Amino acid sequence: MTAEQTRVQPPLPHPSPISAPYWEAARRHELRIQRCVICRQHVFYPRLNCPACGSQQLDWVIASGRGTIYTYTIARRPTHPSFAGRTPLVIAIVELDEGPRMTTNIVGCDPDSVQIGMPVEAVFDDVSPETTLVFFRPASQGGP
Repeated sequence: MTAEQTRVQPPLPHPSPISAPYWEAARRHELRIQRCVICRQHVFYPRLNCPACGSQQLDWVIASGRGTIYTYTIARRPTHPSFAGRTPLVIAIVELDEGPRMTTNIVGCDPDSVQIGMPVEAVFDDVSPETTLVFFRPASQGGP
């Protein structure tokens, strides 16, 4: 068995009927989140009801892909066997410009340069033909 054959695959999402539009958009390199038709609140993570007003009338909209780091931690040891060799790993909660917060990784920078309040922008990692993950990197001058 080769090293490639024994490599542990990272945990991948299993889209549900509720979250499928998010994952389909990610494959197209779009960040889509829900927005309530009634109160106009942006919503993330995908769900059936608006957390602000309880309405079940949620649409999918393209988000800006911009936000700021709300909080983060640096994992200096692998949090899963598949992450061996990929540390340090910045695990963060990003507050999107639209309001919701999402858990993600910060990539494309020195982990020790990450700061709360840092502007970030979405990037997309095609980890398989079926799955694209959304990460964030420090924002460039012109935005995403």
